[in-house]
Amino acid sequence: MNINRRIVFRWLKIIIILYCGIGIALYYLQRKFLFHPQKLDPDHVYSFKGLFEEVKLPVNKEDTLCLIKFFPQGNYRKGVVVYYHGNRDNVERYATYASNFTKHGYEVWMPDYPGFGKSTGELTEKKLYAQAYLVQQMAAAKYHSDSIVIYGKSLGTGIAAYAASASKCQRLILETPYYSIPDLFSRYAWIYPTRYMSEFEIPTGQFLSDVTEPVTIFHGDDDEVIPYRCAAKLTENLKASDQFITIKDGRHNNLPGHDRYKAALDSLLKL
Repeated sequence: MNINRRIVFRWLKIIIILYCGIGIALYYLQRKFLFHPQKLDPDHVYSFKGLFEEVKLPVNKEDTLCLIKFFPQGNYRKGVVVYYHGNRDNVERYATYASNFTKHGYEVWMPDYPGFGKSTGELTEKKLYAQAYLVQQMAAAKYHSDSIVIYGKSLGTGIAAYAASASKCQRLILETPYYSIPDLFSRYAWIYPTRYMSEFEIPTGQFLSDVTEPVTIFHGDDDEVIPYRCAAKLTENLKASDQFITIKDGRHNNLPGHDRYKAALDSLLKL
């Protein structure tokens, strides 16, 4: 009996050590799981197709926000799409999607987050919101709110939802969103108190509750990064007139290749 008890306590000790050790590692490594930036040299030359402009905004002594503006052909401007991209690399990874909007006569503004591309400074949640608000003020200085579309992809969906809750726009479009970072964290580490472990909150659902403009969400039912159920939870925060469009067999990075996504996006941008 004593031997069995010692064995049980030994295994219990091992399990507790492993649980705590993995939990500590998750806490300190969460930034590496959440963000995958690629920095660019200040003198890096972009080689995007079509018309574009690089804008550098000194926010303070440490922080510089780099923003790329993509332009449609011709002189006609229907408005601007402010595009908050995902958690990988920098604007160069997402520039290919600009044509989905420029073909409809929209400018596309893509800001890089702190530490991404040529944007400098320490990445914090507060800065993500502050810089998003700054970009929205820039957009509002050039275009009426009826001509401003806010678009978020993956990580950028929470930032886009914040921007739409804090400023006026024509509509908000989210591609592969999440309810919040702790909620997403819990899908991968369900045995840990992720609500208390997460350094970042980015409560997309909470922001959506404060968005008065039309909202459209695209999510694939086979998303391998942000599970479908994590996005479906956002329906609790949508208005009756908002749209949640499920892309059958859609994965995290292939929605723009699906016909249903293309047709729905084109229809929204023609309004």
